[in-house]
Amino acid sequence: MNANQIIRLLMRLFRPLLNRGLTKGIDLAARRGKPEAELTPEERAQAKGATDLTKRARQMARLGRRIGRF
Repeated sequence: MNANQIIRLLMRLFRPLLNRGLTKGIDLAARRGKPEAELTPEERAQAKGATDLTKRARQMARLGRRIGRF
């Protein structure tokens, strides 16, 4: 097993944890570091908009990778 295969194996193992951490970090940034309970309705709407925007950006990135394979 060469180094490239080992790195790929580790990345496959840790990818779900990495993705979960990124999602949590983006969520925290969208809420500007405040807990959900402390947000005003306007801030909550803005955070939801930011979360939806990141979701669409992820979908577009996935689509771009899928198109790039063909």
